[in-house]
Amino acid sequence: MNVLMVSTSYPENLQDWRGRFIYDMAESLAGRCDLSLALWAPPGELPNGVENVLQSGDARFLHGILGEGGIAHLLRKKNFRSLVMLFNLLGRLRRVYRQSRHDVVHVNWLQNALPLWGTTTPALVTVLGSDYGLLDKPGMRAMLRAVFRQRSTVLAPNASWMIPRLKADFGDVADVEAVPFGVNPRWFEVDRSGAEIGCWLAVTRLTRNKIGDLFTWGEGLFGPQRQLHLFGPMQENLELPPWVIWHGPTHPAELRDQWFPRATGLITLSRHDEGRPQVMLEAMAAGLPIIASDLPAHRDFVRHRETGWLVQERSQLEEAFAALEDMPTNRRVGEEARRCTKEAIGDWDDCADRYAALYQQLVAR
Repeated sequence: MNVLMVSTSYPENLQDWRGRFIYDMAESLAGRCDLSLALWAPPGELPNGVENVLQSGDARFLHGILGEGGIAHLLRKKNFRSLVMLFNLLGRLRRVYRQSRHDVVHVNWLQNALPLWGTTTPALVTVLGSDYGLLDKPGMRAMLRAVFRQRSTVLAPNASWMIPRLKADFGDVADVEAVPFGVNPRWFEVDRSGAEIGCWLAVTRLTRNKIGDLFTWGEGLFGPQRQLHLFGPMQENLELPPWVIWHGPTHPAELRDQWFPRATGLITLSRHDEGRPQVMLEAMAAGLPIIASDLPAHRDFVRHRETGWLVQERSQLEEAFAALEDMPTNRRVGEEARRCTKEAIGDWDDCADRYAALYQQLVAR
């Protein structure tokens, strides 16, 4: 079977944090003997067996989008330049889809499915969270419904909490099935025997919604004895409190080899639309307890007091610190998180199996 995958995010190299999950997804799909995978994505090192289908000017254009913080970040800016880049992107995708002779198109992010209009190739559309929020934009639902009516379609959110809304909006024109992403097996091998008390990590893009209440609630809770190490690119002009230790962008190897083994846990108080944050899955696979804001996206896979802590207010954050800075409790919660992630999520080859089964369903119709 020949599959075309499209993505507007992809790591430029193995130290690049952006779109790393697309590389892992492509690598496992290309490793299957029953699939031939072509990829249209920003330029970067391709896994063995993946065909690059970028055309003239695509690489430079997609590299520029990543340099601006990604298409979702551009759309949130709501300015003329953002609209120009969006229409340029949709035009390039329309050309790729119309020239494609593949059996299935695998589209990452809902907005990238819009240019499928006028074609009939079966499509699997991965819904990742930031695009889920676009369904509230005027006309988006109607345009996507028109596109999905023209072909066999599977909508594959990477977390089950998105299913009710997707079925309500598209259940009569597309199948909806959650497909969890996988985790690189090396995360399961992280040794936390040297974990320290009072070393908390936050790994996120620095925007107001992604930071959420972290800086407000953290005042007076973090300091020399309980440190907050913050990793991620600055995408909005945020003023950092003096007690925050900001390291800038990071990459998976640095987190896995240097920080996760010594950390007490990972914290996110995000208010951002997102499906299932990959860094949280990787932390849980590494046996790292999570403290997370009580959002559907977090509630979907963090079991309160068992694999992490869900918090709605500052006092609950204090309670979470008190519990998880007790090392026996920390190890118990971390090991349960690792076990649950291995059983329920698995690795990227398990994820590729899930996608391949859906591709077969699409071409059999």
